[in-house]
Amino acid sequence: MTLSLLGIDISKLKFDVCLILQTGKLRHKVFPNNQAGFQQLSAWLLKQKVERVHACMEATGTYAEPLALYLHQAGHQVSVVNPAKIKAYAQSHLSRTKTDKADAQLIARFCQERHPPAWQPVPQEIADLQALVRRLEALSEMRQMELNRLSAGVSTERVRSSLERLITYLDQEIQDTEALIDEHIDSHPTLHEQRELLVSIPGIGQTTAAKLLAEILDVKLYESARQLAAFAGLAPRLHESGSSVKKRARLSKVGTPRLRKALYFPAISAMRHNPQVRALSVRLKERGKCPMQIIGAAMRKLVHIAFGVLKNGERFKPEMKTA
Repeated sequence: MTLSLLGIDISKLKFDVCLILQTGKLRHKVFPNNQAGFQQLSAWLLKQKVERVHACMEATGTYAEPLALYLHQAGHQVSVVNPAKIKAYAQSHLSRTKTDKADAQLIARFCQERHPPAWQPVPQEIADLQALVRRLEALSEMRQMELNRLSAGVSTERVRSSLERLITYLDQEIQDTEALIDEHIDSHPTLHEQRELLVSIPGIGQTTAAKLLAEILDVKLYESARQLAAFAGLAPRLHESGSSVKKRARLSKVGTPRLRKALYFPAISAMRHNPQVRALSVRLKERGKCPMQIIGAAMRKLVHIAFGVLKNGERFKPEMKTA
């Protein structure tokens, strides 16, 4: 069955849509980005005599997820794609117009030509874990900001007292949120088992394990450890051309930054305590690689090891092989 195509350019307050009917005709409309707007979209589609669409939108986090979930639950096929893919598609077509209406049409054309895969909503236990982990991240960032203000030197005693009270409050909130994360994972057998597998890896502790589970979503989504490393933006990017252009390899960073951030300090720890990562870092150092390249490789190695233990359901062993 050929579906009509719906390109959606979404922002905080509204979303623009471009509907490509099976006749090839285009229809444009703007709706508020809330539940009332979602219902207006459904009514508009019925008015266009369209019962089911293949809707496509960019992955814009909290702005896109409620609409994607609404359309999915309404029986439509939904694709949520990396904005970099839409940008590359626009560049390949020499697109010069940048408006919300034009972007919605561009996304609809992308969907028509590229047939992006269907999106599936995150299971509720993962969505809840993700929300808790990201809240912990936000609290930690706020605490660091206040610590920075305090360490910068405060001459007014009342301001100093205010900062100290707020830091104490944030410390308690962080502690409570960490407890909520542990409680949540312990209440779901699969998450509990996966956390125990991850913490068996030297360099990965309870907090990092929770972050990995929240961002990886489901190890079954990845065909290989390399695919997971690419998702994390840890795949090496080469820049060579002919015989004269040979730049130093760098991390691609085309992936979720949260996974890279979560793995940075664990990788440094693993370079000392994890036999596989330590052996890798020694080899790279002997080959003259710079410290950041070695840390990047250690992060990638940790991803490969994590993929292995989750995929096989076996705790880490120094002699285990990784892809």
